[in-house]
Amino acid sequence: MLYSEIADVYEKIEATTKRLEMTDLLVGLLKKTPKEIIDKVVYLTQGRIYPEFVKLEIGVAERLAIKALAHASGRRESEIEEDMKKTGDVGETAQNFIARKRQITFFQKPLTVQRVYETFDKMARASGPGAIDTKVALLAGLLADASPKEAKYIMRTVTGNLRLGIADMTVLDALSIAYGGGKETRELVERAYNISSDLGKVAKVLAEEGLEGIKKFKVVVGNPIRPMLAERLSSPEEILEKLGGKCIAEYKYDGERIQAHKKGDEITLFSRRLEDISDQYPDAIELLRKHVLAKEAIVEAECVAIDPDTGEMRPFQELMHRRRKYGIEKAMEEYPVSLFMFDALYVDGKDLTLEPYPVRRKTLESIIQEGERVKLAKSITTDNIKDLENFFLEAIENGCEGLMCKSTAPDSIYQAGARGWLWIKYKRDYKSEMTDTVDLVVVGAFHGRGKRAGTYGALLLAAYNPENDTFETVTKCGTGFTDEDLAKLPEIMKKHVIPHKHPRVNSLIEADVWFEPKTVIEVLGAEITLSPIHTCAMNAIRQGNGLAIRFPRFTGNYRLDKAAEDATTTGEIVEMYQRQLKKIVES
Repeated sequence: MLYSEIADVYEKIEATTKRLEMTDLLVGLLKKTPKEIIDKVVYLTQGRIYPEFVKLEIGVAERLAIKALAHASGRRESEIEEDMKKTGDVGETAQNFIARKRQITFFQKPLTVQRVYETFDKMARASGPGAIDTKVALLAGLLADASPKEAKYIMRTVTGNLRLGIADMTVLDALSIAYGGGKETRELVERAYNISSDLGKVAKVLAEEGLEGIKKFKVVVGNPIRPMLAERLSSPEEILEKLGGKCIAEYKYDGERIQAHKKGDEITLFSRRLEDISDQYPDAIELLRKHVLAKEAIVEAECVAIDPDTGEMRPFQELMHRRRKYGIEKAMEEYPVSLFMFDALYVDGKDLTLEPYPVRRKTLESIIQEGERVKLAKSITTDNIKDLENFFLEAIENGCEGLMCKSTAPDSIYQAGARGWLWIKYKRDYKSEMTDTVDLVVVGAFHGRGKRAGTYGALLLAAYNPENDTFETVTKCGTGFTDEDLAKLPEIMKKHVIPHKHPRVNSLIEADVWFEPKTVIEVLGAEITLSPIHTCAMNAIRQGNGLAIRFPRFTGNYRLDKAAEDATTTGEIVEMYQRQLKKIVES
């Protein structure tokens, strides 16, 4: 298969603002892709060469990409850099320079998908003293044989900025239509993805073996399971009512959620975004090696920074000092961690994801040997409103965010990759108006004026609607940013800039700059009101109105641990509005 066929489809996808059209284009591409390379085409369309959890990245910085383009086009690096200042896009600049390259490449061969993928793979595996030169030479070789359009997408892929905005859910839709017999098979295909986190493998099995192959997918130690997510409510009465009158309530610790995979002495840690973060927590790995008694297990825990002098829990922001490539040993001394175990998904050959939560919790208790720094999440089982409220206050007093309340019903399975009412967050900051923070997605920006000239004056923020996989605007935020934040924002957001509103963004407001929905920031607002101009939960409360957050302020917290789809949902905003309204009426 020629790489130009992929590049043609990418160009059409990039040009569309319609989600259905994007899906149709993807279906067409998948149908004409040879089955033996469909996994590679899916990875490339995600802007990578392996699933997220595989620690191999192409890893080419913009500077090296420019060097390779200079080799391939016969132009000076300074000329290329000058053009990039105008385009703001390494791909577009590559297209410009390959279109008018000075030297003619003799024996130029058309690029195949296989060759492009294999070259990317060699670049990812290059290591040692000559690795940089090897990567530049390999990339220059591809660019020398590339058409201008191919060069655009090759350069964007290697620098990690493909910008197509194709979500995993869109790929699953397209796969279900192309090879599953229609969208109605999506649930089966999605289950395979949720327990494997490998979209390329799902595509290949579906294309080669059909739905029968998909049904054979099993939980495998080493392949992260997409995490189950929670809804939120603001009172113990509502929580118990929603959970059938009884729940298991656990402390909600202020740390980083990790999924630990144990196979003998080998342990791998994955973040909630499925990245392999084992290198950052060697102390956590030692703790798990010692305290998880099963030979093979997949368990979930909250990893919390602790004060080495007092043993008290530190806030999440301090734990983020552990997110580094260098100086790990020093960070371990300054920010040691404790693990609070809260779920077991697989133990010694048994898949527990389809078991009810009480069974999973009991299994977890049987394989964890508690110690000073490894404990089971503190919990109670209750059907009493007062007991739940008292346990909540106790959790707050002990430095937690609140409670996670979980269903005890027979159907309380682990809903991998889904947000549902089997788990409900009950957090302190939902207790009054909008003293709670929300995590919102940056989808657009407005040019600054006066002191803010040359940067962004405000950001357009959106909540996530999981019902239709879109991002709905909920506020414009220009407060809470330091001078340093304002200076850095255009640079931080540069790689996400797109020429038009993203197909997954629902906005009645016209931003000056549009972004693909990737970056999540934490915001605190004064109240939630009805709005005719914001699309969050449009028509849910009143016809012709959405919901908006008034007087928003950036807290300074960039939620680097969250994907856009993990942001606060439109349903949660509705719940918060209704709670707030109820309090106003009662007062």
